[in-house]
Amino acid sequence: MAGPAEGPHVPVLLRPLLAAVAPVSGVWVDGTFGAGGYARGLLDAGAAQVIGIDRDPAVFDMARPWAGDYGDRLRLVQGTFSDLDALAGGPVDGVVLDLGVSSMQLDQPQRGFSFLRDGPLDMRMAQDGDSAADLLNSADEALIADVLYHYGEERAARRIARAIVAARPLSTTGQLAEVVQSCLPRPKPGQSHPATRSFQAIRIWVNDEFGQLVAGLAAAERALAPGGRLAVVSFHSLEDRIVKRFMQSRANAAGGGSRYAPEVVHGAAAFTLPFRRAIGADDAELAENPRARSAFLRVAVRTDAPAGSADPAALGLPTLPGAG
Repeated sequence: MAGPAEGPHVPVLLRPLLAAVAPVSGVWVDGTFGAGGYARGLLDAGAAQVIGIDRDPAVFDMARPWAGDYGDRLRLVQGTFSDLDALAGGPVDGVVLDLGVSSMQLDQPQRGFSFLRDGPLDMRMAQDGDSAADLLNSADEALIADVLYHYGEERAARRIARAIVAARPLSTTGQLAEVVQSCLPRPKPGQSHPATRSFQAIRIWVNDEFGQLVAGLAAAERALAPGGRLAVVSFHSLEDRIVKRFMQSRANAAGGGSRYAPEVVHGAAAFTLPFRRAIGADDAELAENPRARSAFLRVAVRTDAPAGSADPAALGLPTLPGAG
């Protein structure tokens, strides 16, 4: 990743994203500003203005060396993309969301996102509220197991949860990674780190990422003007499933009923879907950035129908048993 003085790093799927939403014009919202790569790409491609939103206040300090080059074409706002319609202040012509943790955050051990670099067990994107340590040191074993299983698809969830409780109090990412590793077989060459799924699940829990995603997609629907484009990049199957089902549901493309279930009565479609499938990285991008291998890009185009709502359960939103 480039340092602040060198400008923002190039995010995954930027080239196919810009091609999929071309021609780029008008006002766009980058709801996950991060290192600013999407915002810069949109501005250079012809956007009149980009409103960059991020829940992490540190990203705006890092953008200061280059953000001024765009003058008032770039407006930076601290907040969550679940409020992007209110933060934008009016109809917009496009919304881009890049889900999950950024490489910038992973590269900062003090943020506590990475199992590869020891640091405080934090994981908070907004740097407020309960940290990962707060939650793991206070939650009961059953809840921790549910988080690991439902948010991380970790099959050894109960075994890991039991080990976490036995090892408390935990205060560093290194301690947590060691506990998880002790519960799992040594990975074979080419396999991911044993703690990958657990760290993913706990990060999602700390930041309410699935709840934020559903609210953010609904906010984008409210914010987009007719003809506006919604582009979402996700990095694992749970996120992509939610995005896919949201777009299909709001485009009335989710299929009809069956003999076992009544046909769903749809209102006017809020989106059209210009691509039948998710867009992935090409060979050139995979060679430049192996992280792009797991990335999915989905695009929808707003109609003039009134904004509606989507049922989180129908979108495949993972829920913890007993949560309410």
